[in-house]
Amino acid sequence: MSTLNLLNPSKDNLQSNLYLGSFLVGISLLDVFLNSFLKLNITSFLPSIISLLLPFLLGMFGLHLMRIEFSGIKNLDRLNKNINTNNFNAALTLLIIFLIIKAIPPVMSWMILDANISGDTKDACTGSGACWTYIKVWFKRFMYGMYPNEQIWRVNLAFIFLVVLAFVGFITPQKYRNLLTLYYVVIYPIIAFILIYYLISGGEFGLEWVETGAWGGLSLTFIVSFFSLIFCFPLGMALALGRRTELPIIKYVSVGFIEFWRGVPLITVLFMSSVMFPMFLPEDFFMDKFVRVIIAISLFEAAYVAEVIRGGLQALPRGQYDAAKSLGMGYWKMHIFVILPQALKLVIPGMANTFLALVKDTPLIFVVGLAELAGMLQMAKTNPKWLGYAMEGYVFAAIIFWIICYAMSKYSYNLELKYKTDR
Repeated sequence: MSTLNLLNPSKDNLQSNLYLGSFLVGISLLDVFLNSFLKLNITSFLPSIISLLLPFLLGMFGLHLMRIEFSGIKNLDRLNKNINTNNFNAALTLLIIFLIIKAIPPVMSWMILDANISGDTKDACTGSGACWTYIKVWFKRFMYGMYPNEQIWRVNLAFIFLVVLAFVGFITPQKYRNLLTLYYVVIYPIIAFILIYYLISGGEFGLEWVETGAWGGLSLTFIVSFFSLIFCFPLGMALALGRRTELPIIKYVSVGFIEFWRGVPLITVLFMSSVMFPMFLPEDFFMDKFVRVIIAISLFEAAYVAEVIRGGLQALPRGQYDAAKSLGMGYWKMHIFVILPQALKLVIPGMANTFLALVKDTPLIFVVGLAELAGMLQMAKTNPKWLGYAMEGYVFAAIIFWIICYAMSKYSYNLELKYKTDR
């Protein structure tokens, strides 16, 4: 039997190194866990500095023993490839795990164990934890803004219709699937606009008119994000094609548009759309602030979408263009059926990143008087009856935005897998 080499682990002593390394890493994690959750220090008999560093040193040595190249054990090779490639990565891994373990008890205590959710006033929050009563009382405002309570059913019904109509593609017969692009690009946005205009705004069919200034909360976040997404995508695609065309006027107009909108911050664009733009309109012409905000965000994001799509177009080999032309395809037919489907598939991660940034930028509309979720939090935290509970509101908003963004991220990842082809 070969001698166990602790300094240079190898496949010759694979099992011994793996067992000993796993044991040392387990001991280090157990020590930090017991110290954090049970206030029990199993190395308290040692000097304080040694007791503090010992879990880290044991974990580092354990990971060193487990760092065996091409061990043949799938899970071990994956661990070494991702988090244990060298001593520096191993140290970072241990420190992150230790910090997470240390943070769990106080976070759980504040969010759950010592939190309050009963009652309807600030007086019900008597513990040292979070006051979720504040979220419960303000929940409708966080979801719907200042929309009248007795009319909230209209917002819910509009969103139900939009969600149901969005799934038309899953039940469409195969012979009509070639029309889905037309449906989602043209028909669905028109239906969505009509639904929101006649249901949420009202003023028709006996429904009470509700001005857009009363819209707010998470529902407004969804509405702004939804319309901005469906408008900025086709405009960005057109700009990307325009920037690559050989026609000088179209090319330089596209370049100028993209560089202008990418060169100014979104908050400035929103301010201009809300304050300055109406000054240039005729006196008898009125455009709602909500519409101006949608247009401003769509134009701003279209510039970023255009650059992402242009990257996908540049990634395609020249042979794809030549092959399409050899089949007698013209410019539009070539791009619609050959070039764009491949380019868009390549830029799914970039498009998802741009759309995620758009959703997270919607709180900026608060500066022009539209109070979406973050805007309602600003109003709620300044209410004299609920002063001092801003932290709960921001945690609630962070969780909501994380769920939305994570769902979008997972959907884009599933699209990547669905359309993945080996190159």
